[in-house]
Amino acid sequence: MLPRQGRLSVLRYPGALMLVVLMLVALTLAPSTTIGAQSDDQAYCTELSALYRRYVQNAQGRKIDVEALTALDDCQKGKPAAAIPVLEKRLLQGGFSLPKEFKP
Repeated sequence: MLPRQGRLSVLRYPGALMLVVLMLVALTLAPSTTIGAQSDDQAYCTELSALYRRYVQNAQGRKIDVEALTALDDCQKGKPAAAIPVLEKRLLQGGFSLPKEFKP
């Protein structure tokens, strides 16, 4: 046991305790925020894929679009960052508007 004068006292440093508590809370919340953003991106990607398949890919006279097929595959494999810009571009080129407010 440490001598009385060598111990850290919570009463002596209340700001330090608050700082530690805030850091622990921040560390606890940070990964869940990132995971939530990733799942939102994946859900948005899935919605864009469905719209692309329904309205653009199956349009009469439509030729095979390798870049869009790759984006659909990327989205299915959980890579929304690569897929979303391509799918958004193809939908806009097809005359469709993007979902204004996405709610998974």
